[in-house]
Amino acid sequence: MIVPDKDSKLSKKAQVAGMFDRIAGKYDFLNHFLSLNIDKGWRRKAIREVMAGTPQHVLDVATGTGDMAIAAVNAGTPQVTGIDISTGMLEVGKRKINALQLQDRITLQTGDSEALVFPEQSFDAVMCAYGVRNFENLEAGLKEMRRVLRPGGRLVILEFSKPKSFPIKQFYGFYSRTLLPFFGRFFSKDKTAYEYLPESVAAFPEGKDFVAILQRCGFAEARARPLTFGITTLYTARR
Repeated sequence: MIVPDKDSKLSKKAQVAGMFDRIAGKYDFLNHFLSLNIDKGWRRKAIREVMAGTPQHVLDVATGTGDMAIAAVNAGTPQVTGIDISTGMLEVGKRKINALQLQDRITLQTGDSEALVFPEQSFDAVMCAYGVRNFENLEAGLKEMRRVLRPGGRLVILEFSKPKSFPIKQFYGFYSRTLLPFFGRFFSKDKTAYEYLPESVAAFPEGKDFVAILQRCGFAEARARPLTFGITTLYTARR
């Protein structure tokens, strides 16, 4: 199992929560800076998939600072609930939501993706951007996401993946091993977060392997759509 700090005795879940607490203040800036703002387009594509089902209530798992939740409301979703294990990230998200006066439509709360507190079939759609890679138990989290989806409800997941074609594969390898950790460490002042990121991407079961896991967890119509030369992948499925 890939964890942020191999020397720590804490669980992966506790390490991930602590890591995001430490970098919360710089997270949004680094997201956009390190992706050259391409991440905004990835999120827009994911939100279009979410909105295809005209959902009334959406769950945003690993909501972080709330970018996906805000985007879903701006796209027309009446209500979004976002959960995250990092209180630091949620604090940043709540400030953004209050500034936009969206607190009546977006609720952010501390929550464990592998033990959701919501009743079965509570949401029309469930989305997760760059969070499933950090689950301590991937299948447990996915099964919980399916449990709270209404029949026919849509699952939309964004996750990093590895380009396969020359020369993007070679450039991405150099970038993820050298430039990304350097700039991440420089701006966030955290020595582990942006070394953990490429390691966790490398270990994640992407593409058809992740689609197979979705199917094993009970999802139907599971699909993988690579974006931007395969740097990220958009996964969709239904309950």
